Amino acid sequence: MIQVENLSKQYRLGQVSTGTISHDVNRWWHRIRGKEDPYLKIGEVNDRSTAGSSDYVWALRDINFQVQQGEVLGIIGRNGAGKSTLLKILSRTTAPTTGNIKIKGRVASLLEVGTGFHPELSGRENIFLNGAILGMTKKEITRKFDEIVDFAGVERYVDTPVKRYSSGMYVRLAFAVAAHLEPEILIVDEVLAVGDTEFQKKCLGKMKDVSEREGRTVLFVSHNMAAVKQLCNKGIVIQHGHLKFIGNQYEAVAFYQNAHQTSSLFMHEGDLNLAPGNEHIRILKFIVKSLSGDVITISSGVLFELEFYNFKDKINLDATFELRSIDEVVIFHHGALISQNSDSRNGIYSVSAELPGNFLNAGTYRFNLIFGENQRYPLFKCDNFIQFEVLNESLGSNSSILPGMTRPDLQYKITYKRGN
Repeated sequence: MIQVENLSKQYRLGQVSTGTISHDVNRWWHRIRGKEDPYLKIGEVNDRSTAGSSDYVWALRDINFQVQQGEVLGIIGRNGAGKSTLLKILSRTTAPTTGNIKIKGRVASLLEVGTGFHPELSGRENIFLNGAILGMTKKEITRKFDEIVDFAGVERYVDTPVKRYSSGMYVRLAFAVAAHLEPEILIVDEVLAVGDTEFQKKCLGKMKDVSEREGRTVLFVSHNMAAVKQLCNKGIVIQHGHLKFIGNQYEAVAFYQNAHQTSSLFMHEGDLNLAPGNEHIRILKFIVKSLSGDVITISSGVLFELEFYNFKDKINLDATFELRSIDEVVIFHHGALISQNSDSRNGIYSVSAELPGNFLNAGTYRFNLIFGENQRYPLFKCDNFIQFEVLNESLGSNSSILPGMTRPDLQYKITYKRGN
């Protein structure tokens, strides 16, 4: 259904167009002489975390892959990796710099809230407008109309201009239109994060139904690895505009997660001002270790200890620990009150806590740290600061692959009542 060959996209930083008149003339002069565009020879990798010397960056570089009919492809990567640029090219809202794409069938894309909607038109009118853009007849759209409105849950507002919709209503209707108007290819970006949890679950179910029952192709971008593993049957990983991995969804998620591991031990030595943090907080130490033994296992329990320097005195200071699974599922979000009577002091604080054995299942976990004032005003936040792994003592048995975030040691009481 989709074939991508040597696809690249170059941008010039700080420019709306591809360059100046002199650059355009230079490109034209090389083209009529049958020579390569001179500006394709320059440009740097799109790494937003480092400074560069060139005005040109490659948002995508030499991307090659195929998607078969009925496949659900998960596109994985960090912010700025080039995922959305790829979807825009596949949706034909922007053109590639080099390479080409071949698409078989109608494409419906949901790249951002309100994609393809006219704000002055009502929900009803936008449904028919989007259907017409997809090449559907009025009769086909009418047949699907009630189903779309019911799925979106906006029946009361269907004749209201969509400019008056909340962002949640916008995305509900936009997804309902894209999923129900029978495109052969459905492209969905992280936009579903706008909806509530119930609607996100509904959308995932619909996309699975569209691919499995109706044989349509879905391209899905998400930072929710659990959703990618649940919905997709194939995955690609993009890093700094390059295609780094292609395989099934489990292999792709594992590759992405292993590429961004952090340590389970952090110790800062030297200049205090170089420690992670800001003018309010500086993190000096964070360790995660087993409560019993050298290795963290399901039954060993976990000890975590934080040491930080506080610069704000006479406030109600708090530190919140948020534990997430490698799939970004929140296990808990729990705060510790450092001071309660506006009596915080300038200096070093230490906070520690224990997780009992048979609480966490085998797997990889990450801690986010959030420091605040009065449990309301954030002072400093640090995501994915520490990563650690819980091992299973029963490696090689079926128990090593049991699902779930927790692994309680339940003591069952079994009683035989009577026979027949």
